Amino acid sequence: MKHTLSVLVEDQSGALSRISGLFARRGFNIESLAVGPAEVPGTSRLTMVVEGDNQTLQQMSKQLNKLINVLNVIDLSVIPAVERELMLLKVSATETQRSLILDLVQVFRAKVVDVSEQALTLEVVGDPGKLVAIEKLLKPYGILEIARTGKVALERASGVNTEMLKATSLLKNLPA
Repeated sequence: MKHTLSVLVEDQSGALSRISGLFARRGFNIESLAVGPAEVPGTSRLTMVVEGDNQTLQQMSKQLNKLINVLNVIDLSVIPAVERELMLLKVSATETQRSLILDLVQVFRAKVVDVSEQALTLEVVGDPGKLVAIEKLLKPYGILEIARTGKVALERASGVNTEMLKATSLLKNLPA
């Protein structure tokens, strides 16, 4: 199972190295990592996606909490959270294909950030599923380059679990 961990750390040199080293020593691959300043000056928030069972991730969280400079660790996979990712995508766009691509861009609420005679560069923000979906639809046109930030996430203040709501609404729409 994939887990999204939110790690609050003090801004000190070597903090990221100690965290990534902890995962590397135990044979864990960090699939996604995003780091940036947090709400308190002098702190940063790391959002990482790692794969493992619940018991192993609980142990890793305990070990993370023991590291110097680590202030807090939350497994956002087990609580309601807002997750987003940014992708820049350069797609081949001939004059005849451009309007079709622009129609897709509108459906996904993506933005065109650069235009040339041969290509469009798009900015797409959303949950990781949205990014995979637009990438899949644009693949036939010819994807030239992709850059993704990795997932950033925060616990939902409202406590509303949108994944649960989606599943419930899907079940209601199934024929009896």
